[in-house]
Amino acid sequence: MRPLFHPSIEDITVEAILHALSDPVRVAIYAEIMGSDCPQSCSNFLQVSEKHIPKSTLSQHFKILREAGLIRGERRGVEMHNVSRCAEIDKRFPGLIAAIINALRIQSEGNPQAGGAAKRKPAKAKRKL
Repeated sequence: MRPLFHPSIEDITVEAILHALSDPVRVAIYAEIMGSDCPQSCSNFLQVSEKHIPKSTLSQHFKILREAGLIRGERRGVEMHNVSRCAEIDKRFPGLIAAIINALRIQSEGNPQAGGAAKRKPAKAKRKL
């Protein structure tokens, strides 16, 4: 198995954090990990916001969170256990994570059906003439 990539605290950027937290599923995953006192297994998140998440998609979400520096993952047998790096990030960017999570909470309270994200209308199909 390939080793997991975890950026050093100096290499973590605001842009990477904002990108990682731009997806409602990743926000839900990160908020749960951040609020937990113990490491969370990836398999705990097969159901997020009442949606089933395929393992391959879940793996990609964790990779994005990890490479943005938001979580630290550790393999334990066949499971991956994840912890938040919030304390480290708060030292580098004081208040950033708290502000983002608070803004998302306010947003989701204002639009509970969207789960914190605006729903998009499907694009109309183009007709050939």
